[in-house]
Amino acid sequence: MVRAVLWLLALFGVAVGAALFAAGNPGTVTLFWPPYRVDLSLNLVLLVLLALFVVLHLALGALDAFAGIPGQARRWRLQQKERLVQTALVDALAHLVAGRFVRARKAAEYAIAMHTRPDAQDESHGRSLRLQAILHLLAAESAHALQDQSLRDKHFQQATDLLNIPEVSGTQEGFFMRAARWALDDHDAPAAAQWLERLPQGAARRTVALRLRFRVARMQGENAVALETVRLLVKHRAISASTGASISQALALELLLAGQDTSQILAAWDFLDEEECTLPDVALGVAKHWLAKGGDAAQSRKWLLPVWERMLQDHKALSLSQRLRLVRALEAGLLAQHEAPDVKWVSRIEAAQRAQARDPLLQYLAAVMCVRLSLWGKAQHLLRQCIATSADPEIKGDAQRMLASLTQRKD
Repeated sequence: MVRAVLWLLALFGVAVGAALFAAGNPGTVTLFWPPYRVDLSLNLVLLVLLALFVVLHLALGALDAFAGIPGQARRWRLQQKERLVQTALVDALAHLVAGRFVRARKAAEYAIAMHTRPDAQDESHGRSLRLQAILHLLAAESAHALQDQSLRDKHFQQATDLLNIPEVSGTQEGFFMRAARWALDDHDAPAAAQWLERLPQGAARRTVALRLRFRVARMQGENAVALETVRLLVKHRAISASTGASISQALALELLLAGQDTSQILAAWDFLDEEECTLPDVALGVAKHWLAKGGDAAQSRKWLLPVWERMLQDHKALSLSQRLRLVRALEAGLLAQHEAPDVKWVSRIEAAQRAQARDPLLQYLAAVMCVRLSLWGKAQHLLRQCIATSADPEIKGDAQRMLASLTQRKD
């Protein structure tokens, strides 16, 4: 408001000054054009000069506007093209996420056709090529969803040809990831691995790339790579800790059970981290597999010690199935006749059985230990208790057979 008032006052001031100058100006301008002479007042000359300036300014503006008509027409065509391409791009994305893949492919191809029209080329070359590559990728994604591999490969090849241009090369990471996912959907793990290998180091550690690498490793049977990838996914919080532990346990077991001899089993065990080594199912599985491959019982008991201590600290820390497997693994080690009894484990088993005297599994394990130490009477006593209290038919049957064998030996 104050500014408007100041401008109004200034305008009045200029008008008053001009009026005073014109009213009291006695000057004249004389033009000689022999044999003529023209006398003009100074005020008229100034008005004529002002009018000529205005006319000349308007004429130059009109000429400039007339000369810029082709450029305006070209800009209008570009704007119309951009509107059509953007509309088709939005339609392609909307149809793609809605599962209308035929419409998505047609919209993407229409956008490509409009974008590559020769009569409306964008001056920003790099941006135009990036958009064209993205449109080809959308068309390829729609064709992949329709299982049209030839059309998908055609559009993807056209997109990758554009990636070789420096202005477009910055978008190649996403294209490589999509190609890897398509290869996995086609059950072509080697091709997917090749696409992932082309990713730069930073992009290869992103969550999407890690998920793809995990699928590739599982499809190729590379459990070590899959296990390492799961660790990274848990570290990046891409999966929950509980889910990661479950997957790591399954992969660790597969990696250990794939060992064909003791050296391979030890190498696989050394690959595991500390947390994975303490998982009950992993320790129980490797102990059983180790003994089956001719490994020494002392090493298997070393692996079983954390599981044993966990069971003693919390009776509910292990399930009934895990406790049964633990007893079976220790039983296999105790019955190994080529090794001397482990004094420490004899003390551990005896102390655990005394602390939980009513536990049938500990009664059975203590009885096996007594048989190994040739303590026949104590073994018979523990076996009778186990038969009376055990609800597991397998343990009860083994206890009865062992008791019958001891009875025959005594007779």
